[in-house]
Amino acid sequence: MEDIIKSYSLLEGLNVSRETYLDFEILISMIQEKNQEINIVSKETAKNTVIRERHIIDSAQIIDFIDLNSSTSIDLGTGGGMPGIVMAIMIKNLKKDLKINLYEKSHRKSFFLREVSRKLKLQTEVFEQNIFESKEIETGTIMARAFKPIPVILDLVHRNFKSYKNLILFMGKNGKKILEDTLKDWDLEYTEKKSLTNEESFLLNIKNIKKK
Repeated sequence: MEDIIKSYSLLEGLNVSRETYLDFEILISMIQEKNQEINIVSKETAKNTVIRERHIIDSAQIIDFIDLNSSTSIDLGTGGGMPGIVMAIMIKNLKKDLKINLYEKSHRKSFFLREVSRKLKLQTEVFEQNIFESKEIETGTIMARAFKPIPVILDLVHRNFKSYKNLILFMGKNGKKILEDTLKDWDLEYTEKKSLTNEESFLLNIKNIKKK
């Protein structure tokens, strides 16, 4: 158990419980098993040491940005459950009554997400549909990781969401330039947080979105 905890040392400052680490390990095993049938994560990142940092820890670091007082939170295009399933695991072990709605249009990935949720007893709902076709959505936190370019996400939130508390985005090494370009068309109230997993990456926590 101590070896497992040590492998998540980057999360030390986030007050993560032992139960959460064990659930993360079950999730990793399920991803690796399913990855032999369908492409949940790339083959290069499916190895234990890589998957922990690249996918689990990278997703887990947004927990401080999640509005835990809302009844729901949405992952726009969750894929294999990053960050939505990772958040659901952390929220379960924080004993918070918050449901994560996972949008994923792939039938096979949606089936996998339901399998994981059942096994780990997570409070999730999987929507096997295109988020762009949903209107008048109300939620707390919206999250998106490796989903669509920022302008597309901002436009989606602006048009299709009736109310929300905040939007969390994962920005890569070209993130500063992309943000700079985005601010030419959008007024955003946001804060930045340096990524725990990559020196060139950062997180954006956006509270208000207005088109210029």
